[in-house]
Amino acid sequence: MTDAPQDGIHALVPRDQMTEPARKLRDTYAITPGAAIYRSEFGYYCLEQWYQQGLDREADLAEIFDYDPGATFDFSGLGWCEAAFDPYFESKILEDRGEHELVQDWAGRGVLVFKGRRNGFMPEYVDHPVKDMKSWQENCKWRLDPDSPERWKDFDKLIDGARTAAGRGDMVRQMLVGGYMYLRSLIGPVDLMYAWYDMPEVVHDCMQTWLTMADAVTARHQEHLTFDETFLAEDICYNTGPLCSPETMREFLLPYYEQLIANIKGRQIDRTRHMYVQIDTDGRAPSVIDLYRKSIGMDVMSPFEVASGCDVVAIGRQYPDLAMFGGIDKRVLAKTKADIDEMLERIIPPMRARGGYIPTCDHGVPEEVTLDNYLHYRRRCVELGG
Repeated sequence: MTDAPQDGIHALVPRDQMTEPARKLRDTYAITPGAAIYRSEFGYYCLEQWYQQGLDREADLAEIFDYDPGATFDFSGLGWCEAAFDPYFESKILEDRGEHELVQDWAGRGVLVFKGRRNGFMPEYVDHPVKDMKSWQENCKWRLDPDSPERWKDFDKLIDGARTAAGRGDMVRQMLVGGYMYLRSLIGPVDLMYAWYDMPEVVHDCMQTWLTMADAVTARHQEHLTFDETFLAEDICYNTGPLCSPETMREFLLPYYEQLIANIKGRQIDRTRHMYVQIDTDGRAPSVIDLYRKSIGMDVMSPFEVASGCDVVAIGRQYPDLAMFGGIDKRVLAKTKADIDEMLERIIPPMRARGGYIPTCDHGVPEEVTLDNYLHYRRRCVELGG
C-alpha cells in the first residue's frame, strides 16, 4: 500500500515545500517555543483618519505594516456575526427620526443609525426577527436551507482555490457563527436572556437548524478538503464574564457544538491530522476557557480584550497548551510611544518564548490610534517577534 499523497488534502505538504508564512503559522498553532511570531492584525476602524494623516489610499497595508502574507484559506458561508441567511431580508428604511433613521438590515433587525451613515459606530438594535415559534418559522428558518442554490454558486471555483492553498501548506479553515452570536442576532441580547426560560423549544429549534445547516455545508466542503481548523465566532462574554451561565451553555449550546465537531472530525480525509478548534469572544474570556476545552477541545482562543481584564501573559502561563491571538490593548496604542514600548516589552518576549501567540489589537484598531503610533507599534512587534 502506498502512502497517502502529501498534497495538503490526503496528507500535509512536506514542511520544506510549504511557504514560509505557512510554516510560521503552523508553528504558532503547534505552540512551538521561541518560533518567530506570525505577523498580522485583527482589523481596522481607523483607515479614514489614517488617510487624512498621509496614508496612501492605494497603499498595500501588508507591505507598509510588515505583515506576513496570508497563510489560510477560509471557507465561509455559515455566518459570522449573524445567521447565514439566503435570501437576505430586504434592507429598507422603516422610520425617519430626524438626525437618525430606523432601518431594517439584511439580517431582519431594526437598527437605529445616523442619517446618511450606517457604518463605523456601535449600532443600536431596537428589534429582532424572532419573537416566538411562529416568527422564527415565518421569518427566518426557511432562509437557513443548506440546499439553497445560491449557497453553492461558484462552488467549483471555491474548491479549486482551496486545493491550491492546501498544496502550499496553507491552513484550511471553516469559519462559522457560534451559537450564542447566532441566537443573539435572531432574538436580541436582552430578549435572549428571557428566551432561555420562556421559549426553550424555540431556542433548541434554532440551534438544531444551526447544526443541520453547519453539518451539511461542512460535509460538502470535506468531500474535497481536510480541515485544519474550525473557527467559531462566539462573542459570548462581556466586561465581567459570560452573558449566560455555564448551565445555560451546557443545555443550549455545547451539545450542538459537540455533535458538529464530532461529525467534522469523523469526515476528515486525512484522519491523522489534528483539527484545531478556535473560539472568538470579546469580553472577559477566562471564565469560559475550561468549558470550551472540556466540551469541544478548544485549542485556540482570541482576541483577549484587555479592558475586560484579559492578560495574555498570565492566561498563557495558566494554559500553556492554548494558542492565543490578540491581547494588545487598543487604548495603549492611542497613548505615547513609551507606553506602547512598555506594553510590548512586557508581552511579546515571554509569549514568544512560550510559543503559540500572535499579537494583534484586541479588536479593530480604533480611530483614536494615529498612523504614526501604529507604525511605531508595528516596528516594535517585528523587532521583538523575530
